[in-house]
Amino acid sequence: MQNPADFARPADKLVLIVDDDDSVRELIEFIVKKEGFRTEKAADGEEALNKARSVNPDLILLDLMLPKFGGFEILRELQSDETGSIPIVIITGRYTDRSTSDMIKQEPNVRDFIEKPVKPQVLTALLHKLLRTQPPKRPA
Repeated sequence: MQNPADFARPADKLVLIVDDDDSVRELIEFIVKKEGFRTEKAADGEEALNKARSVNPDLILLDLMLPKFGGFEILRELQSDETGSIPIVIITGRYTDRSTSDMIKQEPNVRDFIEKPVKPQVLTALLHKLLRTQPPKRPA
């Protein structure tokens, strides 16, 4: 059993949520904030790259279908400079065949892949695992 002191606090971690759909972005933000994480949001690829460079998030939740740069271009850009070490979780609503998802998972900064509709339990478990944080205590 790991010592809780080995974990960071969610409040110390910043998650950048990138999705062009307002309702999806709001839902994901709600889930992420409920777990105690801080959030930044971006609605398109250009804004995502600018925010990633300016706020230096601990993790990026990235939709692949975006205006102004697609998700693949953003993945490549994020690997090229000071953002290269930021872990990325791909969130996509498009059905992705195994070879495409395997190809995406080969990208050095991609840690995982979630399909829409996003299941809150799946997302929160993944965030805590990747960011090494403890889920907040819930009243029984």
